[in-house]
Amino acid sequence: MVEGTPAGIEFRHLRAFASVARLASFTHAAQELAITQPALSRTVRQLEQLLRVTLLDRSSRHVELTEAGRAFLEHTLRVLAELDRGVGAARRRGAVKLGFSWLLPTPWAQETVARFEHATGSSVDLVRIDDPLAAVQREMVDVALVRGPVRSSRLQVVHLFDEDRVAVFAETFPLAVEPELAWADVPNWPLVVNVVNGTTGPWSWPEGQRPATVVETANFDEWIESVATGRGLGVVPEVAVRRNIHPTVRFLPIAGAPAIPVALAFLPSANGPVLRQFVEAAIGR
Repeated sequence: MVEGTPAGIEFRHLRAFASVARLASFTHAAQELAITQPALSRTVRQLEQLLRVTLLDRSSRHVELTEAGRAFLEHTLRVLAELDRGVGAARRRGAVKLGFSWLLPTPWAQETVARFEHATGSSVDLVRIDDPLAAVQREMVDVALVRGPVRSSRLQVVHLFDEDRVAVFAETFPLAVEPELAWADVPNWPLVVNVVNGTTGPWSWPEGQRPATVVETANFDEWIESVATGRGLGVVPEVAVRRNIHPTVRFLPIAGAPAIPVALAFLPSANGPVLRQFVEAAIGR
């Protein structure tokens, strides 16, 4: 019920009346509102009975507003406009903050955001951050896109899919002439590692089989520039091949490399309806 009006008046009454008044037709208004014409006529008649006035003159060939109808329409449009603004404000506050460290998967990111925003009217704020898992736990973001295993009992994790690994190195690196690199041979080369959110590091091999030389970096920029200057090779998700991450690096398939799990991680306490809808969109529901 609309506050301050006679008991029984609802927003559906106002939308029905406004549509008929604007289109001057019950037929066209019913089509616009996706209801039957008899149902629309009953709704407008209910409104007139509740107000105890005649809003529409149905005696002529075209539907016309009465004097009372013209006066009521002005206020009706203001009420509906305020409602729409309120709905928009609420939906904006329902935006989901998605944290990620680098290179959102393609086309998963585009399809998920489009599906979620179309279904809910809410939006997704993309937040690039070096440590998205820490950001989730500090409630800086609502959900994080993470690659690799998530070792935290505090977080709920939803697995999405797996990505292949590829090697990346400077165009002058010796491997540039090779057609492929074996996973077991990667430790034979200096390995550039992002220790904050990298998916491949010394931990990726058993003791005794790990790289002898490891170049540690703390973020993506340090990592890619170290690779591009030939300090070693890096190992990244295959999606990087389709992105221009640096003009002087090359990529190489890695035979036998374990896939990289990709997942969403979030605090169970933050699992509200908007976040649940985003997770459903992310897994294709």
